[in-house]
Amino acid sequence: MSSVHPILRLGVDVGGTNTDAVLLDLSEGSRRGQVLASAKHLTTPDVTLGIQNAIESVLTRAQSKSNIQALCIGTTHFVNALVERDPRRLDRVAVIRLCGPFTHGTPPFVGFPHELRDLLEGPHFLLSGGLQIDGSEIASVDVAQVESACDEINRQGIHAVVVSSVFAPIDFEIQQEETVAAIVRKRIPGMDVVCSKDVAAIGLLERENASILNAALLRYAKKTVIGFEKAAKALELKCSVFITSNDGTLLSCAQAARLPIRTFSSGPTNSMRGAAFLAALESGISKQSALVVDIGGTTTDIGMLLPSGFPRQAAAHHEFCGVLLNFSMPHVTSIGLGGGSVVREDPITKKVTVGPNSVGHRITSESLVFGGSTLTATDVVVAAGRASNIGDESLVSGIGQSIIEGAQSAIKKMLQNYLDAMKTSSQDIPVYLVGGGSILAPDVLAGISRVHRFPHFDVANAVGAAIAQISGIIDSFEDTSTRTIVQVRVDVEARAIARAIASGADPHRVAIVESEAIPIAYTSGRCRFYVKAAGDWSGVASPSWLEVDDPLHVEAPTGETASRPQMVASAAASAVVAPVMRSASDILEYEPRIEKREWLLSEVDLEWIADGCYVLGCGGGGSPLHTFLELRELVRSGETVRVVDFSSLTSNALVGWGGGMGSPEVSSERLLGNEYQEASAELWSFIGIVKPEALCGIEIGGGNGMINMILGSTKYTDIPCIDGDFMGRAYPTWHQTTANVYDFSGTGVKMLPSAISSGDGNVMIMTKAKRDIDVDASLRAACVEMGTHVGQASYPLKADYVDNAMIKNTVSLSWRIGRAIALARKQSSLSRIGSILVDAVGGSSSARVLFMGKITDVRRRVYKGHTIGEVVITALTVDDDVDDDDPDCPMERFTGTLTIPFKNENLYAEHTADDAITTMVATVPDLITVLDAQNGAALGTPQYKYGLRVLVLGITAAPQWTGSERGLALGGPSAFGFTHIPYKPLGKYTQPRSVIEEYSRSG
Repeated sequence: MSSVHPILRLGVDVGGTNTDAVLLDLSEGSRRGQVLASAKHLTTPDVTLGIQNAIESVLTRAQSKSNIQALCIGTTHFVNALVERDPRRLDRVAVIRLCGPFTHGTPPFVGFPHELRDLLEGPHFLLSGGLQIDGSEIASVDVAQVESACDEINRQGIHAVVVSSVFAPIDFEIQQEETVAAIVRKRIPGMDVVCSKDVAAIGLLERENASILNAALLRYAKKTVIGFEKAAKALELKCSVFITSNDGTLLSCAQAARLPIRTFSSGPTNSMRGAAFLAALESGISKQSALVVDIGGTTTDIGMLLPSGFPRQAAAHHEFCGVLLNFSMPHVTSIGLGGGSVVREDPITKKVTVGPNSVGHRITSESLVFGGSTLTATDVVVAAGRASNIGDESLVSGIGQSIIEGAQSAIKKMLQNYLDAMKTSSQDIPVYLVGGGSILAPDVLAGISRVHRFPHFDVANAVGAAIAQISGIIDSFEDTSTRTIVQVRVDVEARAIARAIASGADPHRVAIVESEAIPIAYTSGRCRFYVKAAGDWSGVASPSWLEVDDPLHVEAPTGETASRPQMVASAAASAVVAPVMRSASDILEYEPRIEKREWLLSEVDLEWIADGCYVLGCGGGGSPLHTFLELRELVRSGETVRVVDFSSLTSNALVGWGGGMGSPEVSSERLLGNEYQEASAELWSFIGIVKPEALCGIEIGGGNGMINMILGSTKYTDIPCIDGDFMGRAYPTWHQTTANVYDFSGTGVKMLPSAISSGDGNVMIMTKAKRDIDVDASLRAACVEMGTHVGQASYPLKADYVDNAMIKNTVSLSWRIGRAIALARKQSSLSRIGSILVDAVGGSSSARVLFMGKITDVRRRVYKGHTIGEVVITALTVDDDVDDDDPDCPMERFTGTLTIPFKNENLYAEHTADDAITTMVATVPDLITVLDAQNGAALGTPQYKYGLRVLVLGITAAPQWTGSERGLALGGPSAFGFTHIPYKPLGKYTQPRSVIEEYSRSG
């Protein structure tokens, strides 16, 4: 029997300017969803006081405080502590990583910016442990190792420890992280311990980074949530207190104290969830995908709302405070448009622009309508007669009609472009407007079926906090060898529902809100599943909220954090030091260090080479990020990485070559160990040499473009890397190399013998093959059995053979591409990135911009270990384009569509004109690379998604591919089954200029 008493919820959301509160009736029946009261208060320096003030304003509408079921708070406390780098609220963190022989080149904190690393970095320990992708142990936990680490952590006065293990998110049975956490708590009583699997998902470095930020906040988080509970008691509220999380679900105070990082983006999430709830109250609006536009005083946040009522989540990896993370966050785009945005008219062109500058919270004193002297977007809306209840309308009567129309057109264009970029298809969908600045938005927008403004839209964020739910999430790799993916998915979904119920969700209201099966490249019989279930809170506290080590049982200390010894921030004395690239002039003035015709790579060189390698990957090859981080760490520690021109070698010198082979899913979790170094050493020993005179990359595209630099560094073999490689790009298989092009035997004799190493004790050497294609097929089969990622080394080649087979100066080419992208970003000339890159890679005779537009369709699947599919790009209209032409250098305009099929890498580009006539504009082996037009970054094929503005660059392939029938048979269209497509050169190949040659005069 239902209670006669109403069920009320208090929702509070803390924003940068205002703290909003609502009292919501969630009783069953016709009154469900009624907003009984709402309030806005300025966010105070003491955020808790602002929350208390906002709650007091709405409590007067509650007949009895006993009817209030819960107080749900969305807060910026924890994210502000990190943004402000406040040492009083942040602790140093120790890290125990369970990894066995892997990941040692990329230790904890390796990707942190200097100032945050100096603030948070404590001791870290790389110990025995970790799992393979199949759930077996890399190595067992060594208790003695852990206890020794604990003693050092305790000696340094550290208060927080992160335990991270390779493939921890799939460790349900062995539970290595939990085992080590128990040892730490026993050895150091009272220590705060964070297990990485409790914080984020697959992706070791990103999950560990998130865990470190979370651990740094733990003591402050305890103090903060205690403050929330005290505020509730001061208001005589006896209800449960919750904190809202990034994904629109609730955390108990104890959970928030353990996982404060889960609150970082709760504000935008609350706005979207609130908009969905308000929409559901409107008759005739069913659950549907919609775009939520939250317009404030300075910025506009745009997010995609799914039919489930939850926001679409961001890409697997995202940055916060310069740190790469992978925990759940809503996909939100922020633009510089708000009620306080400054409106300007160019005195010459008469063009009207809006923002991104804003008067912000000073709008009531600086905008015209309030008696100020600055023309703002709000002034324009009032002058247009669309908001007569704001300020003094007579004060904006003098604004010219051309300015009003120009500003409204600019606002409409800006919203339309960013809304379209957030959509997942070309289908028209509705927009829900929320936030106080919603008056700026027009009633009609292209690509939008209807623009909605609901009652209480200005406090939708607080409504979203009030209606937040309880969730259960499963993110794991499952065996699909004996059952279908559909059957396994059902089981995983049942586990997610059970987890939500165990956390306090009402069993009668819980449902699956997200379910995804993600195939694993190069692996059969296993699949990754991500499933989320959510439901209304049952009203009963979950046992999981109050664990034995509940941090709220102990009052958190205040004041300065524990001892913070000065961390070593400077590079080793022998490191190749490079200046910080703060401006375009810094980039233009930078010269690489050349000594005795050897290029000694600096951090700047490595960063530019990495960016260039990803461009040359043509959509494949994997991201060079982790390889770059390892190399940067080597250089910072004083090791040397050398690059030489081929001309420096004698004709009988031996050149080693190879790289990594396997699944990107594995290499993102089980980061590089010494598998490539071990494969190379085993091969060299097998053939009877100590080491070759030089190393050469198998492919410049993607992560393999830099892996030989690690092997060749002074830490390992001290062998120079040649400025060149054997692909000039990336290809999906090992036999598609120019070293094999010049081997006319057809049996891969120049590739064999070849050694592969798992990095943890397994080595295999292949000495003979029936066909060259069997080398890749055989080694990949063994690779799966050896953990799905191996190092692979091929038989060293003599320099006279390399002279013909190698594509020269491709390290220089990647450096020039990366430098060009960096320069375009600093010069704010990304609208010209196409022409800048064309110049960087040899000019218009050898490269050109093939197309510019937005992605309108993507289809992909995994087949025999490779990601295959196609992307369709549609030309932008003039009205679509966000950037304006430079009158001195107008952008090339395109029409129609461009279709690019891919098999890991992009294979060809076919243009379809508006009259349906098709033209093949480029094919392999020529390079076809897709870049994000907003920032110039290369896009891998897994990153293709609807709405992205992109530029397609074509670069003519080297003659090693195009100069013979065998080269085209191995690397041309027919190699991928497109026998009906002839190869037509994009242009004339231009050999990249050597960096060593250019800068050696000053070396």
